[in-house]
Amino acid sequence: MANNKSKQIFADNLRYYMNKNGKNGTNIIDDLNIKNSTFYNWLSAETYPRIDKIELLADYFGITKADLVEDKTKTNKKSTGKEPVDLDKALSEEGMAMFDGQPLSEEYKRALLAMLNTMKDNGK
Repeated sequence: MANNKSKQIFADNLRYYMNKNGKNGTNIIDDLNIKNSTFYNWLSAETYPRIDKIELLADYFGITKADLVEDKTKTNKKSTGKEPVDLDKALSEEGMAMFDGQPLSEEYKRALLAMLNTMKDNGK
């Protein structure tokens, strides 16, 4: 049986991949034929899915099972806060360059990058 931390990690990761792929609960429930209550219990960290359902979700999102069950917020490297930000990665589909669950357009990304670079240069 999964502990509360594992349930919350799974719920957070599921929510992340839903947002990244522009999916909502209804999409997933319908597409994968999952019971409504079961899905929303996972999403609220009430319950933890069986391994076959984790695999089903991973296949659905095109990711690994580990992407759904491992805590991605942990890092082995201590941050000093002075490391340069990889803006290309931040503005990629894998990064956080999304608005309302949709990827930003290339034009918007370029404008955002220019603004961030200006802010960075003015902060020195």
